[in-house]
Formats: sequence, C-alpha cells, structure tokens
Amino acid sequence: MPDFEERELVERAKEDPDAFGALYDRYFPQIYRFAYSRVHDQSLAEDVTSEVFFKALRNIRRYTYAGHPFSSWLYQITLNAVADHYRGQHGEVELEEGASLPSSEPSVVDEVVRRDRSRRVWSAIDQLPRHQRAAMVLKFGEDKKIEEIAQIMGKSAGAVKLLLHRGVERLRRELPPEFEAGLT
Repeated sequence: MPDFEERELVERAKEDPDAFGALYDRYFPQIYRFAYSRVHDQSLAEDVTSEVFFKALRNIRRYTYAGHPFSSWLYQITLNAVADHYRGQHGEVELEEGASLPSSEPSVVDEVVRRDRSRRVWSAIDQLPRHQRAAMVLKFGEDKKIEEIAQIMGKSAGAVKLLLHRGVERLRRELPPEFEAGLT
C-alpha cells in the first residue's frame, strides 16, 4: 500500500470503523506472525494480537504519521504487549523456527539438517538479551529495515546496528563454525 493511501486509510479509521477493519485485515497476518515468533504459543499469540488491535483501535486518534509505516506503530504495540505479558515472569520466550520454504526440492536429509540448523540458530537467538533478541527477530525474522526497527524499538538507527552487531557476534561465539555462513 503506497504511503499516501495508507495515511488516508489511517485518517479515515480515526472516524470510520470500516476503515479500521481494512487496516486490521491488512496487518493482522504480520502482527500475528510477529507475536507468535515472540511467544511461540498459538493461543497466546492470538490473545496478544487481539490486544494489539484493541489498543490500536482505542488509541488510533492519537496516532500521527511521522514518516514511518502504520505497521511500525503496530509492531511497537506488539513489543509492549509481549513485554507486559512476560513482565514479572521468569524464563525466556522461545522463538519460532525459521519458516521459509526452500526454493528447490532438497533431499530429506538436507531438509532435516537445514531445519535443525535453523532451530539451533533461533534457539541461540532466543537466549540473547531482550533488546538484541527483538532487533534480531525484526531484522531476520520479519525482514525489517534498520530505520523501521529503530522506530519500532524507540532507538536510534546506530543503536539498532549495534544491537544487531552484538547479537551476531554472540551467535558466532556460541554456535559451531558451520553456522558462520548463516550469520552474515
């Protein structure tokens, strides 16, 4: 959706529930996927996603366009909702395994090895400090640009780059050398 169309739809959504419904339809899949990658539980991801859109609806009149996609605001609400859910709980949030499908038909053994490596990399990402983990998930799981990650996390682009660099360096130290190619 081009910027202008999105901005117009968001402005209409401040007064028109049908316009908010269009935003909901457009962004629900990616917000649910992101929530699921954070909590790794379908029911909880659905609850978090519902909470995100409820908060967005309740606060949409306060949303002002600042040069970033509307989805950045939704991702920010999602990060806060997940943090609120886990605030006070001990333990880490498990990340979803890599979900991309191979472009060609690999052998069963190749696919098992790929999935095992993906699981091990995401498991290692899951052990990173909270801000590094969030930056890594947004960059490598959601394929967001540095500037958008900065907006979502409320940090500068330089801070996000540093979080990503430190996260990758930590993974390089903790994972066996054969994982090196996947960390660049």
